Amino acid sequence: MRRSYKFLLRPTRHQEIALAACLQDHRQLYNAALEHRRTAYRKAGVTVRYGEQSGELKHIRADDPDGQARWSFSSQQATLRRLDKAFAAFFKRVREGRTPGFPRFKGRGWFDTVEWPKDGDGCRWDCQPGQPTATFVRLQGIGHVRVHRHRPVRGRVKTISIKREGSRWYVILSCEDVPAETLPATGAVAGIDMGVAWLATTSDGEHLANPRHLEASAERLAAAQRDLARKERGSKRRRKAVARVAVLHAKVRRQRLDGAHKAALALVGAYDVIVHEDLRITNMTRSASGTIEAPGRNVAQKSGLNRSILDAGWGVFLQVLTHKAESAGRELIAVNPAGTSRTCSRCGHVAKENRITQAEFVCTACGHVAHADVNAAINILGAGLALRQAAEAA
Repeated sequence: MRRSYKFLLRPTRHQEIALAACLQDHRQLYNAALEHRRTAYRKAGVTVRYGEQSGELKHIRADDPDGQARWSFSSQQATLRRLDKAFAAFFKRVREGRTPGFPRFKGRGWFDTVEWPKDGDGCRWDCQPGQPTATFVRLQGIGHVRVHRHRPVRGRVKTISIKREGSRWYVILSCEDVPAETLPATGAVAGIDMGVAWLATTSDGEHLANPRHLEASAERLAAAQRDLARKERGSKRRRKAVARVAVLHAKVRRQRLDGAHKAALALVGAYDVIVHEDLRITNMTRSASGTIEAPGRNVAQKSGLNRSILDAGWGVFLQVLTHKAESAGRELIAVNPAGTSRTCSRCGHVAKENRITQAEFVCTACGHVAHADVNAAINILGAGLALRQAAEAA
């Protein structure tokens, strides 16, 4: 299987300057290649492809020995492929009748990753010059950058990427042939119901806490954003204020990801089969404000619900759960959640009146009383096992 590893870099001041210069030059290359494509089509009706732009790289490097020529040829090709993928995605959306979204020029804060497609070609993982206990990554034009490797790397390193997040730098390794870490079978199965009061509730009645990290940082974020709004655009103080807001958001993102890993690990360790809702989070968190001609209803309430759903991080949790289940040899089943919160898990009666409050479920037909989320999780489990049985029968 394939897996990615992300480690914090510990660059020196000079290496940090070189990393920033590397990002800047690759961003300029991306923007120049995009302008080349736009101009060629607008003036001559000619479509420029990746092969032609890759062939021109040697001339670009020869004309700029102190700039573009400093960096790895393969990393620059990867940047051109990134643009090519953006155009391929654009044309695919056009063919499918979706909103196209033409590729854009990348501003200073919108290009934070450089990739080296092959370990050993302009980069080298785990170089240890004179320090056998330390871990380094060697990057052409930058040197040996120290890596805070907090866990072992398994498999064969395929690609290496450098990413900037605020004031921090990370190295991301994409590895092939990573051995699966299959866990012993437990014989247990569970359905999980996603929520806001609790991150998830299992069919066994266990509740996984929702820490609400964004809500905990809301006051500091609001103060930082008010301070940002008072700064003049383009000023040095505004850039510092932007960085402060970014640091707070990055902390919330890391906290949410850490919580998702811990919750997913607990589920994967306890159950062989896990059934979850196949949620369309983008549709669920769509704004209810409407238009001037047809304004929405309960806009403030819907806005608060959207914020709570996004703060819970359902998408991050389900993504982490999918990866951990695959690695551990567990089975994950996604089911349609429609009606699961209104259906009695004992008699199957479906009615809106069954769910009295957010947490209380009382069946109007048989009188079954249960926690609403536990009742929904039992229904989700039943739907998943039915799908599994049908697939095995087919």
